[in-house]
Amino acid sequence: MKNKITINIKFITTILVAALLAYAIGIYSILPWWSFVITNVIVAIAIPQKPLTSFFSGALAIGLLWACLSMIIDQSNHHILSTKVATILPLKGSYITLIIVTSIIGAIVGGLASLTGSFARKTN
Repeated sequence: MKNKITINIKFITTILVAALLAYAIGIYSILPWWSFVITNVIVAIAIPQKPLTSFFSGALAIGLLWACLSMIIDQSNHHILSTKVATILPLKGSYITLIIVTSIIGAIVGGLASLTGSFARKTN
């Protein structure tokens, strides 16, 4: 039972730390949009987990972060910009689909970055 609780605490801690660092590096730096990859690799190296668990924690962290930030930005301009972008893309003008696609892309990149960090830790 203790081992399962430790795994859940590591999983939740990894999600929170990865999301916080990704948010901080996005807001407080002039680095490109993909700079959260560096933070996810560092978090995955610092907090040891199995590769699959590391992938899911990184994917959840970035996917949820991007979904929340996309919804906040979308609400601030009353869905005008996202509807226009969704019209240009093959999304039939659905801003909700655009937010979902955005968070899926972030989740995949974040998960792969954490998986890379997990594998880098295993090779050391």
